Amino acid sequence: MSETERYKRQIILPEIGDIGQYKLLKSKVLVIGAGGLAASILPYLAAAGIGEIGIVDDDLIEVSNLHRQVIYKTSAVGKRKVIEAKAMLSELNPEVKVNVFEEKLSGKNAISLFEKYDIIVDATDNISIKYLINDACLVSNKPMVYGSIFRFQGQVSVFNYQYGPTYRCLYPDENSNAANCEDAGVIGVSVGIIGMFQANEVLKIILGVGEVLSGKILVYTILNNEQQKYDFEKSSKLEMNKEDFEQKYNSSENQIEEVKFEFLLNEIENDEVLFLDVRNEDEAPKIKLKNSIQIPLLHLENQIKKLNSNQTIYVFCQSGIRSKIAAELLQKYQFKNIKSIAGGALAMKQLLQEIKI
Repeated sequence: MSETERYKRQIILPEIGDIGQYKLLKSKVLVIGAGGLAASILPYLAAAGIGEIGIVDDDLIEVSNLHRQVIYKTSAVGKRKVIEAKAMLSELNPEVKVNVFEEKLSGKNAISLFEKYDIIVDATDNISIKYLINDACLVSNKPMVYGSIFRFQGQVSVFNYQYGPTYRCLYPDENSNAANCEDAGVIGVSVGIIGMFQANEVLKIILGVGEVLSGKILVYTILNNEQQKYDFEKSSKLEMNKEDFEQKYNSSENQIEEVKFEFLLNEIENDEVLFLDVRNEDEAPKIKLKNSIQIPLLHLENQIKKLNSNQTIYVFCQSGIRSKIAAELLQKYQFKNIKSIAGGALAMKQLLQEIKI
């Protein structure tokens, strides 16, 4: 199949044409996260003919993902998201080069990854990662296409576009305790709509058409189809260079230590340590340990007095994502001995079953 045949319906648009299609072919887009937003973003970018797409995610597919992460099949549960996403994109459009990075975005790899791409797309639901993406985009001078979901409402914007306003200009309070979709709930169509808005911004940036959402945030509510756009300005105080970035993200005190549950089996009867479950109360599998307590992440900050800051605390969630957010929150409240359990309750339950505890 020729490229002209595949893309002819968009090439005939005067705003695109052969030149625009060539721009798409030569573009490189990095998507951070392979969840609900990415499930909408990735197929449309690949179908449009983006030349090279990178995907960063270290997560596995869970059954609870499938109602919104529609590029994955039930048979793929337990497999790596990035591997399954690449297979889907390659089948959709084999002309697109797809690179996958089976790792969590961090201060150690963000700059080196971003430097290889033209546009960075935020498809995460993790507030701390959004600040990391923003700051790495500032250092590497890349635009950040932002998307966010809270229940039935979504937001879209483009940060650091042609030295425009950044994520920190809009949300300067890095210590805000916003809920992710697992805590707040989400319906699949909302992430689909917002993801398509994000894909649209990527295409506009590459093609140089339309009005990019720089210095503007689009707020869309799916229950009544209302949408508003709000303007915001750049703050001259919010700058970041490579030295500032490395100091902020690569200093040892900012790193959350992750530990495998198999190394903690001798601690499950130890009254001097605490296993903190930050999942919602209705989540399964249930993990019942003598020295455990459950405080959902959404309520953790308000109930932090229930915890002893001098105690060693092992935090876990469903798969190991929210536990890191909780650990970061506890660190901000001067908790010193905090570790996140890799793989979360899913990995813990499997091991407990194997040893029959």
